[in-house]
Amino acid sequence: MPRTTSTTRAGLRVLGVAIRREPWVFAVAAIGSVLFGALTVADAWVLGWATENVVLPAFDTGEVGSGALVAVVALFVGVAILRAAGIVARRLGAGIMQYRMEAHDRKAVTRQYLALPMEWHHRHPTGVLLSNANSDVQAAWGPVAPLPMAVGTIAMMVIAVVQMVLTDLVLALVGLLVFPAVIVVNLWFQRKTSPLMTRVQELRGEVSEIAHESFEGALVVKTLGREAEETRRFAERSAELRDVAIRAGRLRAAFDPLLNALPNVGVLLVLVVGVARVTTGASDPGSVVTVAYLLTIVGFPIRSIGWLLGDLPRSVVGYDRVRAVLSADGSLTYGPESVEGSDVRRDGAHLEVDGVDFSYVAGAPVLQDLSFDVAPGRTVAVVGATASGKSTLTSLLTRLVDPDAGAVRIDGVDLADLRYGALAEAVAVVGQTAFLFDDTVRGNVALGTDVDDEAVWAALRTAQAEQFVRRLPHGLDTQLGERGTTLSGGQRQRLSLARALVRRPRLLVLDDATSAVDPEVEARILGALRATNDATLLVVAYRKATIALADEVVHLEDGRVVDRGTHADLLSRDAGYARLVTAYDLPDPGGPGGPAGTTDPSATEAVR
Repeated sequence: MPRTTSTTRAGLRVLGVAIRREPWVFAVAAIGSVLFGALTVADAWVLGWATENVVLPAFDTGEVGSGALVAVVALFVGVAILRAAGIVARRLGAGIMQYRMEAHDRKAVTRQYLALPMEWHHRHPTGVLLSNANSDVQAAWGPVAPLPMAVGTIAMMVIAVVQMVLTDLVLALVGLLVFPAVIVVNLWFQRKTSPLMTRVQELRGEVSEIAHESFEGALVVKTLGREAEETRRFAERSAELRDVAIRAGRLRAAFDPLLNALPNVGVLLVLVVGVARVTTGASDPGSVVTVAYLLTIVGFPIRSIGWLLGDLPRSVVGYDRVRAVLSADGSLTYGPESVEGSDVRRDGAHLEVDGVDFSYVAGAPVLQDLSFDVAPGRTVAVVGATASGKSTLTSLLTRLVDPDAGAVRIDGVDLADLRYGALAEAVAVVGQTAFLFDDTVRGNVALGTDVDDEAVWAALRTAQAEQFVRRLPHGLDTQLGERGTTLSGGQRQRLSLARALVRRPRLLVLDDATSAVDPEVEARILGALRATNDATLLVVAYRKATIALADEVVHLEDGRVVDRGTHADLLSRDAGYARLVTAYDLPDPGGPGGPAGTTDPSATEAVR
């Protein structure tokens, strides 16, 4: 925030959100804090009363009355017990309030991440998203912990100031001279720290992003010997974060002692003026002691309010970053319609892609007037060169993104009109990159669905994964490790396929989902799918053997359907398709007519 006043107002609005969201918890904490503050002020009254009625008479007579002594002890003990109860209520309420606020926003951010389309995620680095859900949420609600204390201490300060004025107006005015100085110090601190706190939160997201990239790309980093470069990249950003945080820490290191010192300066002034007033008879020792003690009490509210105000710049930055996620446009909306899932129907779904346009960036269309349909129970292969729109098509079919124009329909129902969860009941997609959780084989295949082991084994059998799973040390109970690192790429792909099959989808989309298995296994998988499954099958394919198994082929170029028909028909009439699927069959250009070790560039690109 460019201006301190703006930061303060924005920070108070953030605290207002917390109070409105947790009013009863805040009320308990605030009451406890007010009780603590009032009884802390009561200590000053007890101290003044004891000075006038017990201590000074004892000096005069040399004796202390047992009754007066018991009364003083009882007053101090009673006040201490009640004050302790106030502390417990304040701290417990403040802690509950802060952690509830953090939990609420973390869940809200996570729900928003899941609701936002993939195109939004493509524009936001993962490390920054992790920072939004973690450190930004924590920063936003950090001031909630001292908030009840600040409210209670305001009451304490008001009571203390009133008592100071009633005790000795002159001494009260002398002591309260510290207030303007406290305000100036707080304004200076916020003005200096606001830009630093903004940069700290930004750097935390950048550091998280670099760390995430390094962990995700560990294989690339290690095999290419980039450890030193990645370490240096991480160290540079971490060093910048350290330096900015230290600068903010230095300001805080100057701010806190200064804030603590100002009330003590006021106490010294009160004592100096008070001695003079007692000497002249304008005041008495008990009043001086009471006002000086009350001023030390006022110093605590000043410090607690300063702590609260000192946390506001970081809170505002964190809150704004979290709100930016929660207010992001593009969340998918759902309608009331449904399509019957596999528990009702076993036949394949009817897929229609009608005049679909889509682009990730305005002015750079990926799909243009794309139209085709797939009859129920048919197997269709989608073939095209790199960047022809195949993977984007699979994202549209599973509604990871919505088309800019046109419609995608399942059994005549527009995907945008389906109720939440209806699409997942009827459609499953298996991508080229197989993601497995750090769970057992059973957990990865069932993934929360209520299926028995017989259904899991049946899905594994169709995916040609049964044999290797039975050879694992504990079968279905074998723990696979993070991302399934204990398995090969082909094994991970087959488990991902089994995960889709166990749901018995009516439309199964395979986006190069068998790229890591050998052609023989791939042929067995596709054969088993056709023999044991009535689902409509859409396969993004590259291998000629895979394509030949399809009932029909859709050939894409530049986001458009240029031809469709059987594999044999397209080979005979579509030169681009023929060149694409026979790229591996071309003679080695290193032989007659070509330099050794080269291939036709267009053919190589086509099969990537």
